[in-house]
Amino acid sequence: MPRSKEFEINTVLDKAMDLFWRQGYEKTSIQELVTYVGIHRRSLYNTFGDKHDLFMDVMNRYKTVTEARINNRIHQTISAKQAIRQLFEMTICTEEDHPKGCLMVNTAVELALHDSEAAANILQSFLITEKLFYDLLVSGQQAGEIAGHHNAVNLSLYLNNAWVGLRVLVKTTESKEKLVNIIDTTLAILD
Repeated sequence: MPRSKEFEINTVLDKAMDLFWRQGYEKTSIQELVTYVGIHRRSLYNTFGDKHDLFMDVMNRYKTVTEARINNRIHQTISAKQAIRQLFEMTICTEEDHPKGCLMVNTAVELALHDSEAAANILQSFLITEKLFYDLLVSGQQAGEIAGHHNAVNLSLYLNNAWVGLRVLVKTTESKEKLVNIIDTTLAILD
């Protein structure tokens, strides 16, 4: 009779996510994962496969958790413009023990050129974000709070690019004032 798992899969994925996010894929060894997540090597392989399979599961978990966090945050706003600002501000307002930046952006920089599965996962994530920006822009234009002369498709691409850039920059500076100024300047286009 097979033994039941002595761990909860999402808890393990969350711990592995934290380690990959802090160190990157290449710098994280299987032994570090086993130690950090607190399960046996055999359990890790039996449940998730190899390190790459685990990382793909971590990326999917990250997307799920992040999308829920984003949806929760922007649905608390009363306007599309405020929702867009919330997305940018979420990037610079993280908990103390939370890794800086974005796992997807980190992975894009580290792996996208030589890992087609990671690249496809990142592309899908970026397309979802572009669509979110597009939907918010159209909603804001219909409500009259965002100038109607803007092409919503092009502006959604611009905002996604700016957001990706901010998620890189947040790893390199401690100046919240600098980051807020960047957000203000970026979002001035919506006026």
